[in-house]
Amino acid sequence: MTPAHRRRVLLGLLVAAVFAQFVVLYAPAQPGGLPVFAHADKVVHVLVFLVPTALALVAGLPARVVVPLFAAHAVVSEVVQGALLPMRAGDPFDVLADLSGVVLGVVVWRAVTGRRTSAPSQ
Repeated sequence: MTPAHRRRVLLGLLVAAVFAQFVVLYAPAQPGGLPVFAHADKVVHVLVFLVPTALALVAGLPARVVVPLFAAHAVVSEVVQGALLPMRAGDPFDVLADLSGVVLGVVVWRAVTGRRTSAPSQ
């Protein structure tokens, strides 16, 4: 697979991951029924930020844009849920789970690309 084709695939996966993120975060009512295990919702929050962050960085989008953008979205999404979605509630612990997902996305990016810097430098 050529680097250009690989990047297109990664960007396509990124679009799908961001779409899933928006569905999970902004559906009028919280999806699902009974949790599979305690704090399953926090695991979902981690994953819906980890996956797009890692995909964006591995695709070569600049970390100086990706990381603050997803970190800001973590906060904004909970504010929107609390203020604008009557069947939802903003949760500061969800913000922490979201931000953990962003950090883990950076860790995955570094592991996949072999980067060893102390901070994303792109």
